[in-house]
Amino acid sequence: MIKSELIAKLAQENPHLTQRDIERVVGVILEKMTEALEGGGRVELRGFGAFSVRSRPARAGRNPRTGEPVSVKGKHVPFFKSGKELRERLNAD
Repeated sequence: MIKSELIAKLAQENPHLTQRDIERVVGVILEKMTEALEGGGRVELRGFGAFSVRSRPARAGRNPRTGEPVSVKGKHVPFFKSGKELRERLNAD
């Protein structure tokens, strides 16, 4: 599901809200989640999962085309750990 599909689904399930209001709410939620992660925080949605930031150290890589060694800078990457409820729903038989 992409962001526009989420907005359309929410609009369909909540006819008393305008599409513009729903877009604004979804945008604010995603922006606040991004801001929390930028600040080194964690975003936890009970039953769904938790988003956090992990650091990857600098390392020596290799150019796949030439095989030449390349220096890769350290970076921060987003990490998602699914919640117990989500895992159980996905694995229900």
